[in-house]
Amino acid sequence: MEAKETEKPCVNFMDITMLKDFSEIDEFEKQLIAQEEECNRGIDEILSQRSELESLLKAFTLKLSSLKPIEADAERFAEVIQSTAILAEDVSAKVRQLDKAKNRVAECQQRVNDLLDLQQCSEGVATAMQNEDYEQAAAHVHRFLTMDEDVLKHTARNVSEGKSLDASFHKLHEAEDRLKKVVSTKFDEAVKDEDLASVERFFKIFPLINMQDEGLLRFTNYLSSKLRETSQKNLNGSRLTRESDKRASVIYADTLTLLFEGIARIVEIHQPLVETFYGPGRMLTVMEYLQKECDLQSQLIIDEFRKNRDFDRKVTIVSSIRNQKLETKLNPKELDLILSELTLLNARTELYSRFVRRRVVNDLEVSLTDEIEKSQKLSSLDRLLKTSETFCTIQVLLGQYILLEQYFMLESVKKAIQMDSIVEASGSDNFVVSSMIDDVFFIVKKCIKRSLTSQSVNGICAVINNACGILETHLADSLRNQLKQGFPSGYLDLAQAYSVLQSSLQYGKLQGSDIETNRTQFVAYLNNTDTSMEYITSLKSSLDASINEAIGQNLTQYDKEKIAEALSGLATVNTRLKSVSEFGFSQLMSSAVKPRVKPWLDSFFHSRTSYELSDDEFTDDSQPMQTLISDLDTFLQSFKTCLSPSTFESFVAITTTEISLQMEKALSKSKFNRIGGLQFDKELRVLIGYLTSSTTWSIRDKFAKLTQMTILLALEKVSEISDYWGKGPVSWRLTPQEVRLVLSLRTDFRNEDIKRLKL
Repeated sequence: MEAKETEKPCVNFMDITMLKDFSEIDEFEKQLIAQEEECNRGIDEILSQRSELESLLKAFTLKLSSLKPIEADAERFAEVIQSTAILAEDVSAKVRQLDKAKNRVAECQQRVNDLLDLQQCSEGVATAMQNEDYEQAAAHVHRFLTMDEDVLKHTARNVSEGKSLDASFHKLHEAEDRLKKVVSTKFDEAVKDEDLASVERFFKIFPLINMQDEGLLRFTNYLSSKLRETSQKNLNGSRLTRESDKRASVIYADTLTLLFEGIARIVEIHQPLVETFYGPGRMLTVMEYLQKECDLQSQLIIDEFRKNRDFDRKVTIVSSIRNQKLETKLNPKELDLILSELTLLNARTELYSRFVRRRVVNDLEVSLTDEIEKSQKLSSLDRLLKTSETFCTIQVLLGQYILLEQYFMLESVKKAIQMDSIVEASGSDNFVVSSMIDDVFFIVKKCIKRSLTSQSVNGICAVINNACGILETHLADSLRNQLKQGFPSGYLDLAQAYSVLQSSLQYGKLQGSDIETNRTQFVAYLNNTDTSMEYITSLKSSLDASINEAIGQNLTQYDKEKIAEALSGLATVNTRLKSVSEFGFSQLMSSAVKPRVKPWLDSFFHSRTSYELSDDEFTDDSQPMQTLISDLDTFLQSFKTCLSPSTFESFVAITTTEISLQMEKALSKSKFNRIGGLQFDKELRVLIGYLTSSTTWSIRDKFAKLTQMTILLALEKVSEISDYWGKGPVSWRLTPQEVRLVLSLRTDFRNEDIKRLKL
């Protein structure tokens, strides 16, 4: 509607007839005048461009006259191009005819050559067979087999040579059949006579007479027979090995290794022969044939291993113990050598598997370009390496190895815990520990390192997981159970207890009172917990390096992630040991720290009646604080001689925490003026300085709340709190309510001023 109202009315006779009064006529006149002026401006603008338009028209007229010759040239060029195209089409047609004729001539020449070669082959094959020149006979037959028999017969009928050609074909077919039989027979005779030169001679002939598959089968059967003889000889030698022989404990792993090395040697020697005469892409077939013999011989070796190592009985016993069906224990020492041999068996098989895969994959890369066919061949290779009896048997052995390794580790750890005794730590430090920590971690590290020699990611991860489980349960539980007995209370003289320990170690048994003995044992197991956490960290770093060195270059990304996940279990063990350590310190706190710290602090605060001091009473050398520090130093030094460095640091930390808490409580019961607040601030700084010198850890954070309380107690007036509250990089530990409570300890501050604070 608004758009219609803003439109200017068009000037026409209909508009004039619609005018009704003078006002509309005047308005209409104004519109006419405006339009007239606009038309005049347009006419003037057009007239101003007249000269320019005329010059453009003249130039355009001149250009039109020059286009006529161009049009004529274009028509002429079009005629030339059309005639050239016609000529080119004629020439290309003739070229096609010539090319077709050339191909027919070439085919004709080929047929003529084939006919001539056929005649020559027919005559030559008979002579070669008669002279036992089987290579030449095979060459003639091979040339004959490359010919198109139907085409040659059709050609011969056209030139009236059909009968003679049929005779040649018949003769050559007979020669082919006879040559195949002769070559097969001669090959078998060479195998029987163990004539390697003749074996290779006739092996080379098979592909010439279209018997590639037969040749590969016969040749690999021959190679398998040689492999069988060598393997049987090695196995018989293993049966005669004396127990005193240095390789007696791994003789079956050595025997299996010799089998794999024999296969590798066969491949190294004969792969060039196969590729030369049979072409690339045959290694998968060769390995499939050889693997059948490998399965048979490896099974014999494993059976002999099971029999002579009494392996199945031991597995049955361990399985029964695990299922709680048998109480008779198997001595872990009986498994030690067997476990080492099992890892070698698996390692040699893994190495052989990688060799087979590498050889076949390289052969397929060279011979195949079709990705689909290559993928099918690689799938066949995977099936070979997963389903053949050798690899399946080794997988069964790997599972049994994991079972036996877990039993060996568990029983050895249990025995180490059972035979535990208090000893001095090795090295320059003389703190007390128990023997089981070194023994347990030696056993665990030995088992995991042994699993690395298996070259099996699954085996390594399983052993690591089992080790983490044993450490998290048996070791941690043993430490907690010992710490659960608590730290004996009463008069504390750890220096005397430590002297008793040293003399006891000389005589081989603990002497002295039960309390001293129990205190020493508690401290030793607290050190054990801390030492165990250090050993876990060291073990993790050691395993990372060892795994990377042993199998790092053969790991896929999935394998690396799997191993990393298994190693993360050590962090879980450390968390468990940390909770045991905290439990031990809580026992020590309740039995040794609290009963002594509280009386000392009570004595400190009761040494003066009040902290409402005069200027003369302020002193830099506070005797009560020196007494408190002296008591603390004697107390801490008595533990320093028998705690490990890091355990002592933790002990100082919990002692500091208790001192801070007790001082906060005692402080809230005292009264201060500003001099007293400054005095307490001075004393607190001396105490913090002493405790800082007693440890390498930072302990100032534990006194943060107390330090902020001293700031409030040392204020000159209440309003100065605004200079500190919410200012600076350090956040306040005190709540607004606690701030008011601390300020109320100042007897010279009015409660009204404190209440008016806006915090």
